[in-house]
Amino acid sequence: MGRGRRYYSKEFKLKAVELSNVRGNAREIAEELGIKADLIYRWRKELSSKSHLAFSGKGNAQLSKEQMELKQLRKK
Repeated sequence: MGRGRRYYSKEFKLKAVELSNVRGNAREIAEELGIKADLIYRWRKELSSKSHLAFSGKGNAQLSKEQMELKQLRKK
């Protein structure tokens, strides 16, 4: 039977991306960490596109102040 979904902390993701950038080989880092290389590639992309909003946790997108205000206005 499968393991179920695994969650990785923001710190783990940042460290994995940092290691892969420094050493240049995402597949090797992924093997050492026991994860799939696709995760590192995805985390790199997310970090480069969202930087300070990346890795908000468990699939819930972290919103900027403007986005949060807009969401609250729409809710009203």
